[in-house]
Amino acid sequence: MDDEKEIRWVGSAYDDLLAFPQDPRKEAGFQLSKVQAGLEPTDWKPFDDVGAGTKEIRVKDASGVYRVMYIAKFEEAIYVLHCFQKKTQVSSKQDKAIAEARYRAVVNSRKAKK
Repeated sequence: MDDEKEIRWVGSAYDDLLAFPQDPRKEAGFQLSKVQAGLEPTDWKPFDDVGAGTKEIRVKDASGVYRVMYIAKFEEAIYVLHCFQKKTQVSSKQDKAIAEARYRAVVNSRKAKK
């Protein structure tokens, strides 16, 4: 377990995940633990619109459809960019904009540390 990657929450992502109903929240947490162990989540898709390497975990539940956008390509950590309930077939422009802004913030802060 020592070789698991750290999870770093960007912006309000952690609070947003905690706001999910219990079952989708547990499922999202389980899927993130798979990512930490170097495995692929059960249901995911690439989401390069937000930034190179961004992936989206997809969680379906009786209460709705939920998404967790993250980047796992950096050595030091998994960055969770955005957690939200999906209300339409396509992710909203607002959700994409939030994830894009947080992606840029992660990339910029990594550049500043070098």
